[in-house]
Amino acid sequence: MSKSFFIDTTRCTGCRACQVACKQWHDLPAEETRNRGTFENPPDLSFFTYKLVRMREVETDGKLKWLFFPEQCRHCIEPPCLETADDETAIYKDEKTGAVIFTANTKGLDADEIIESCPYNIPRKAADGTLAKCDMCNDRVTNGLLPACVQTCPTGAMNFGDREQMVALAGQRLARVRQKHEKAQLVDADEVNVIYLLGEAPADYHEFVMASAGSHGVTRQMALRKMVRPFARAFRQLA
Repeated sequence: MSKSFFIDTTRCTGCRACQVACKQWHDLPAEETRNRGTFENPPDLSFFTYKLVRMREVETDGKLKWLFFPEQCRHCIEPPCLETADDETAIYKDEKTGAVIFTANTKGLDADEIIESCPYNIPRKAADGTLAKCDMCNDRVTNGLLPACVQTCPTGAMNFGDREQMVALAGQRLARVRQKHEKAQLVDADEVNVIYLLGEAPADYHEFVMASAGSHGVTRQMALRKMVRPFARAFRQLA
């Protein structure tokens, strides 16, 4: 049975323990940061930063409120990046966990095409074109451990388990949160294995919270790319 995250942003305090735990487990180097007028650092995901807590201060009902969004790969059920790569030595999906894994062989792919295919703007490339992102701590999960980010979360915002269990938990929590936050919603829950619960409008958190600003989800976007890709490749060959 595939695994899923359930991330309840209404319980996130922006402590960034998940962000640090990800760095530590994957032995990723620190990045130079600076004061940009926000506690959010580094400024973006990168080849060395797989998880980043987005922080936004918004006005709700006449009051200022902090919104936190622990951003990471969504591990799509039908991953557009995998379909675009068409090379399972470079990008593959672990059938037991549902984790979408990038390997060193992504160096041979068209990195910009892979990045553009992701509706959540997640993959990042190194100088040599190799791509990287969250791997669901698949080594930990296959050995019966929780992902590092979930293991370290002190508030219960990060949850992980069998998909059916996480979907049920998300639904239960949504019903409770809606009693206080009428805008509360689950994001793209049918299409991804990282299910977010938001208390406010998605646009208040981050530009790429949802697969699309419209009604077209991951599956629709992938179908459109399947139709267009052969023509794009043919055009490049003629150019």
